[in-house]
Order: sequence, then C-alpha cells, then structure tokens
Amino acid sequence: MDRNTYVIEQFKSADITINEEQADKYIRLCDYMVEYNKNVNLTAITEFEDVVMKHFIDSVLPFSCLDIDEGSSFIDVGTGAGFPSLPLLIYRPDLKGTLCDSLNKRCVYLEKVCAELGIKAEVIHARSEELGRKKRECFDFSTARAVAAMPILMEYCLPFVKVGGSFVALKSVNEEVDDAQNAAALLGGKIEKASDYSLPNGDARRLVITKKIKQTPTKYPRNSGNISKKPL
Repeated sequence: MDRNTYVIEQFKSADITINEEQADKYIRLCDYMVEYNKNVNLTAITEFEDVVMKHFIDSVLPFSCLDIDEGSSFIDVGTGAGFPSLPLLIYRPDLKGTLCDSLNKRCVYLEKVCAELGIKAEVIHARSEELGRKKRECFDFSTARAVAAMPILMEYCLPFVKVGGSFVALKSVNEEVDDAQNAAALLGGKIEKASDYSLPNGDARRLVITKKIKQTPTKYPRNSGNISKKPL
C-alpha cells in the first residue's frame, strides 16, 4: 500500500474522510518534521505510522466531531511542533489559525513548514500569558494539546476566547476535570462537556470543552509563576 492510500485508510478508520491532496500534505508534513527534528527537538515520535496516528489523527479526531462554523478563528496555545493546529488546518483549511509558542526556534520551524505546505496561519513567538493580555477575547475558540493540568491551561487559554466561544482541550483520561470547575468560573467560563474517546489504535483520550459565558476579568491571566504555583 502506498503512503497516500495508507493515510486515507487510517483517517477512514477514525471515521474521517480526507482527499488525496490532504493525504499528500500530511505526508509532506511528516517528512519535513522528521527531517527538521534531526537538528531541532520537535517530537519523540518519528516513525511514519506513529506520526499519522499519534500526531495527525490525534489532532484532528476531536474536531471532526464538533460543529465548527466555516471561517472560525482559533489560537493553538503552546503549539510546540504544531499540534493540533497544523493537522487541523490541513483538514479544515477554511479556519483562521494562530500558532503561539514561547520558543523561537519552534516558531521558525512553524513558519517554514507552513510556507512549504501552503498552510495559511499566523505564527507568534510569545509567552501565552503575555499574549493573552494583548489579544483578549479575539478568537472563536482556543485549543491546547498540553500536559499541564486543566486549571493551569484554563488561565492560559480561556482569556483568548470571545464570549460565546469555547476552549477545546485535548487531554489524557487521567485528567481530573472537576478540578478545573473553579478556574473556569473565575475566568468567565463553564465546562460544557468532558467526553472520553479512543484513537483507532486503542489509545484513550479525553475531550474537555469549556464555554465562554462572560468576559474574563482583566486581572487574568496572571504571570506564569503565579499560574503554576497557585492554580485557580
């Protein structure tokens, strides 16, 4: 089986339909990332089959189940090597994506790979808590696929979201969602949904959606030291 067919079939196993052009972009993204990874640490996952499942499908699957309006804007907070944003933008090129990361060499990679693949996205080198004070309530949704606990992620991500929008968190099933209820309320949000699902390979995941119901108080986000040491 050629790689294009393999990618299409793997996405189909997750009930996601992609075309040949999208499959080709996923392959090119994989190849570019793995080659760049030899000089800049982007990911520990470098085998083609693992990248397709654990980066690409893992990034796209939760969004394929959501009703996201055409042309919606989003910010991927602490995007790292571009997950979930890059696979999402290949799957939904109508979306307006902003990729934020605090490490400049990752941002350089993101700009290069977007140019290489023709992915339209804004890349911003910034600490998310500082950017969150400048771009308050500018996006239809924010997202993160990060290891930080939900109360911490809430403070980084929810200030970016317009009232009526959502923070979409891609988490492990070990995440205690109830721990973030207080943080959500203080930041103007309400946890609307927490659902468990599995990738086609059996890996378990948890999707947490927080609705923005009112403006975030201007004192948030705090500086990173307070966010991590004294979670809401």
